[in-house]
Amino acid sequence: MLHLVRHGRPLLDPDAAADTWPLDPAGLADVDALRASGRLPADADWFSSPEPKARETAARLTDRPVTVVDDLGEQRRGAHWFDSAESFGAAVRTAFERPDDSAAPGWEPLTRTRARVLAAVRLLVSEHPGDLVLVGHGTAWTVLVAELTGRPPDLASWARLEMPDVWTVGDSPE
Repeated sequence: MLHLVRHGRPLLDPDAAADTWPLDPAGLADVDALRASGRLPADADWFSSPEPKARETAARLTDRPVTVVDDLGEQRRGAHWFDSAESFGAAVRTAFERPDDSAAPGWEPLTRTRARVLAAVRLLVSEHPGDLVLVGHGTAWTVLVAELTGRPPDLASWARLEMPDVWTVGDSPE
């Protein structure tokens, strides 16, 4: 089984790219609550996106070793800042509607994100039998789940994802 964890709440910094943001100390209790929830397997191999918010989330969720996998990173978005959560959400929806295009300045087309993340997950699954916990990001996990299930990306589920949160997927990406 794949357990896809979305990172905890980041400390937003409009002057820095989102892939450099650490966890917000005000949200650490939420990460600790997920750890205590029983929603994550006790005996699993752990992997994380290289982004600080994901690595820090993984470190708080387990005492097991966590391997950083560069290709588990979120859709690459550069330092583009949005003035509201609504405008950010609109850009994400545009990325899903036109996955071959850059939805905002500096954004990686979603088709590239999907190919990168899916290849990384296929390799991890082939090398690590049993449960895997992957700590990463909402958009990357949304495109991955769509690929693994053969269904269209579920943007309503993306919008409901908490920080942190976990999706469990039973299908193997082979």
